[in-house]
Amino acid sequence: MLPCVVGDLHGDLDQARYALEMAGVLSSDGQDLWTGEDAVLVQLGDVLDRGDDEIAILSLLRSLDIQAKAKGGAVFQVNGNHETMNVEGDFRYVESGAFDECADFLEYLNDYEYDWDEAFVRWCGVSRIWKDERKMSRNHWGPWNLVKRQKGVIARSVLFRPGGPLACELARHAVALKVNDWIFCHGGLLPHHVAYGIEKMNKEVSQWMRGLIEEDTNRNMPFIATKGYDSVVWNRLYSRDISDLAVYQINQINAILQETLQALGAKAMVVGHTPQFSGANCEYNCSIWRIDVGMSSGVLNSRPEWKPLLMHISMIHPCVFANLILFLNNCKVELRENLFWICVHQVLEIRDDEARVIRSKRNRFSELQMVDYI
Repeated sequence: MLPCVVGDLHGDLDQARYALEMAGVLSSDGQDLWTGEDAVLVQLGDVLDRGDDEIAILSLLRSLDIQAKAKGGAVFQVNGNHETMNVEGDFRYVESGAFDECADFLEYLNDYEYDWDEAFVRWCGVSRIWKDERKMSRNHWGPWNLVKRQKGVIARSVLFRPGGPLACELARHAVALKVNDWIFCHGGLLPHHVAYGIEKMNKEVSQWMRGLIEEDTNRNMPFIATKGYDSVVWNRLYSRDISDLAVYQINQINAILQETLQALGAKAMVVGHTPQFSGANCEYNCSIWRIDVGMSSGVLNSRPEWKPLLMHISMIHPCVFANLILFLNNCKVELRENLFWICVHQVLEIRDDEARVIRSKRNRFSELQMVDYI
């Protein structure tokens, strides 16, 4: 089985499809068919927030998993910090369109009389219709929009609260996953996570999401996996730019990483969570792969807590275009106030225990496309 790994998607269905097509697991004809045969796809979490089509992406991944298993493959997801935040009721990074999708999805479920599996898998195929109809019936009256937003917030709370339909769907996914001798998680595993027990953490987070246990019954659960700067979904230790570190810090981080991997009997770890502005890369003798490249348009558009790669126009050669978005050599390049903001489309492929980055084959220099920047 050939594993491919895709990083943070953040509610951008078009970019998600593009990444999956690049990985060779999704048909490009719009039929959302699995083309990966017996391949294994791993998505590293943060499907939620910063985009409008979160449920559609979750639906697509579930549909692909069903199709993949019929051919001897599989689709795995791990939960990221934005999944756990939403189950906790933290909606700070939810887009208005995502609230609308929740309201639409809850109404759509009524047509299936809560036949969850069928309804959920089909949502990706019909979500665009609901979205277009919503746009056509848009009302600019302020009070009505307030009611609409409240409806979306209530729908999201119903869907994502512990025990809610989408929380239970997320509960199917681990926070840390081992495939052969590779470890996959959103932020990064540390020695104390391994000592606590990976299976134990996965089980506790799943039970919490299903609403089977109260979060406050045990202060260590699911805190170690989902809360705090050194939790599995929030950890950024391995994703720091080495150029910003002193030699002793690099050695310390490498020692922690090697201790973790040795305890797990693994050769390498793959993480998302922290955008890598130079593209997917590995460090510490390729014991850690960092593959979040900020592909979502919601990330490219500069959310407050995310620092995009800033490159002054004087560093760009041979051409500068004002007020345009450029698609050039696998990169989405936005010019804003004389600064280029770059997002690279990349997927990690693991073949015969060796990893390589798949870069987009679209939009090569000879196929430069330009669209008005709004």
